[in-house]
Amino acid sequence: MDKELTTLIARLLALRVLPRSDSLVRRALLDESFRQELDVRLQDVGLRLIDNPYAEHVALALLPTMTEPVFGAGESWLNNTLGLPRDGVALLVILWALIVLPKRERQIARVEAGREGQSDMFGVQKPVETGETVSTGVSEDALYADFGRALGGRTRFSANLGRLVNLGFVVRRNRLLSEGPLLDLMIDYSQLAPRIIEGALSELLTRRSGLAAAADADAVAGEDD
Repeated sequence: MDKELTTLIARLLALRVLPRSDSLVRRALLDESFRQELDVRLQDVGLRLIDNPYAEHVALALLPTMTEPVFGAGESWLNNTLGLPRDGVALLVILWALIVLPKRERQIARVEAGREGQSDMFGVQKPVETGETVSTGVSEDALYADFGRALGGRTRFSANLGRLVNLGFVVRRNRLLSEGPLLDLMIDYSQLAPRIIEGALSELLTRRSGLAAAADADAVAGEDD
């Protein structure tokens, strides 16, 4: 077991992420004693395994108590630990909301439907298996048209997008942006989703509704004239 633990940790450190289908990763997820020993070994050096059951990969991250000792020398750690500028973080959140959020909503809905249908021997709806990819891509051109100016213009947008690609958050192919190995893994859905759904997204929808109502009022006023 000791050699396998060492190999798994070394591979995670060297490769940054590993797929859940990897044999040693699967053992860490299924073998309780192996996972406990892995957690102890990682905690000894201030690390922890990041495992999101809906994501296709696992990775290592700092323990919360180690964030300030490691990154506290600069100011950026208060915002993020990747050295991203504020507009880069904003772009990351937008991509997460467009790619991961709808995927997660579908996954959760199917899991809940599967649980409800467990008592139905003829039920055909089955829950999504952990790690199943059902995300859709986002057009880079459409993304820039919607948010580019607010994110600093073409140069800043392209630079930040390049950073996110290099970090493994998104994959860029033929001007289509799709989910990278870290996008669904390193962002906490339980914290961010309510802020988007109930906060920023709600405000945006309200604003759009207000603009639509104003346009309708103008149209009616024009007809009256």
